[in-house]
Amino acid sequence: MQPAPAPEAATKMKGADILEEALVREGVEVIFGYPGGASMEIHQSLTRKARIRVVLPRHEQGGGFAAQGYARVTGKVGVALATSGPGATNLATPIADAKLDSIPLVAITGQVPTPVIGRDAFQETDVVGFSRTLTKHNYMVTDVNDLARIVKEAFHIASTGRPGPVLIDIPKNVQQAHTIPNFDEPMDLPGYRPPREPNPAQVRAAAQAIAESERPVLYIGGGCIHSEAHDALIRLAERCNIPVVSTVMGLGCFPSNHPLFFDMLGMHGSVYANWAVSRADLLIAAGVRFDDRVTGKVSEFAKHGKIIHIDIDASEINKNKPVQIPIVADARLALEAILALAKPKDHRDWISQIEEEKKKFPYKYDTQEKDILPQFVLAELNGLIEGRNVIITMGVGQHQMWAAQWLKMRTPRTFLSSSGLGSMGFGYPAALGAKLGRPNFEVVDVDGDGSFLMNIQELATAYAENIPVKALILNNRHLGMVVQWEDRFYEAKRAQTFIGDPNNPEQDYPDFTAIAAACKIPGRHVTRKGDVRPALEEMLAARTPYVLDVSVKYTEHVLPMIPAGKTFADTIYE
Repeated sequence: MQPAPAPEAATKMKGADILEEALVREGVEVIFGYPGGASMEIHQSLTRKARIRVVLPRHEQGGGFAAQGYARVTGKVGVALATSGPGATNLATPIADAKLDSIPLVAITGQVPTPVIGRDAFQETDVVGFSRTLTKHNYMVTDVNDLARIVKEAFHIASTGRPGPVLIDIPKNVQQAHTIPNFDEPMDLPGYRPPREPNPAQVRAAAQAIAESERPVLYIGGGCIHSEAHDALIRLAERCNIPVVSTVMGLGCFPSNHPLFFDMLGMHGSVYANWAVSRADLLIAAGVRFDDRVTGKVSEFAKHGKIIHIDIDASEINKNKPVQIPIVADARLALEAILALAKPKDHRDWISQIEEEKKKFPYKYDTQEKDILPQFVLAELNGLIEGRNVIITMGVGQHQMWAAQWLKMRTPRTFLSSSGLGSMGFGYPAALGAKLGRPNFEVVDVDGDGSFLMNIQELATAYAENIPVKALILNNRHLGMVVQWEDRFYEAKRAQTFIGDPNNPEQDYPDFTAIAAACKIPGRHVTRKGDVRPALEEMLAARTPYVLDVSVKYTEHVLPMIPAGKTFADTIYE
């Protein structure tokens, strides 16, 4: 009689296979990974078992941003994989980006074998050392017996509390070592206890402050999206008749067409949003960090009233702006607790004042301009996507701020921006990850020519992996935001901000549609205003990747603008 086969848990497994199994148990569906000598074992395991889709980016930075795009639209942990040395260092920017924007990301890097660590082996870098300040937490796995537990811990840390990136560095000999894994080993995180429930006394104080307020404003950010707080926000705003303004990270969390929503605040926010905050007697700040691009001169920001600050990260409380009522908790749970105590209130006069400011200082552009203005393109795009399931990603620069002003998003996780770090090159690879995360949505990357060039190699990924994302390039042949600052603060002296053809400065360069064609991706180049809408319709109708390159006027500025370190009183309107 043959003995019964040993159960799977009692079977020895190679480290790379343990990692694959642990990732499957965490529900990972897709990994963005670029192979190399120190990570080949992992790629071999992933390919052999074929339970997780592995997308090959054409640069590790593209893979990191794609993993972020996936995480931002799904709320799940994104996963990026790279080899040691330059592979790992190329992940540094997307990791740092995820840290500042609180995006759940697990970055896995191969490492040289443990016996040669510290000996300057081929493609060796101190990944744990250089990533320490860029991550929420990081690990080097030196014992294969720890691998299953560490993966479980990494995903838990990345996705709980304030989300963020976690790095796991795995030497090649650990990937090759064999052991009987224990996938049920408990996590060992004695000092990690992120808060969730709000303090009842703080909730009562917040509800009382709302009841006493005559000019309240809800100031919302990315933390409200991470905590799925959108329903609670709408109910609180409607019950207490409170106007709502948003950071760029919070756009989409509150419906843009809601009568209580007054758009983005901050450096390039609406005049009426900044006006409301400057006159509010109560600022209810939820899931925000009082970033300098929002506050300007911090001492003058919202100085006329109390501030309630709701954030799951206690280190953010009083870090940039002193507050009177701190609530360290999950934003949704805190807002729901406040809602349970809140009484209906009429703020019609206050709302009317903000609406009057909106009539006087709307977002605007010269509609009679014969050249193509970026605002015109985005206003046309906004009309075409209204009511459709569309996700917008973007690069960084003027186009990013114009997109925030002119594209009106109504649902969370549909407006993806590198906000804290401001990483050029974010938009297109993030779009790839977003499309894989939510395939039933159309995904459009609104980009600038400078930003798009940063990760243009990912066009090859889009074609090879059949990911039908659209790129809309607002091409002004310049680094537009830096040009705007040159115009405003440096007497319009140009210093390496022209990125077009030096021999034909009025011609768009490089030829993005030719580059797309080389990657077997269709596209169109538009230079006439009358062609913009038909080209946008063609782009949106495409069932394949598509590149639309629109030539726009480079002298246009993003307005309004509050200069860095200044106040609402210093707003530039024209």
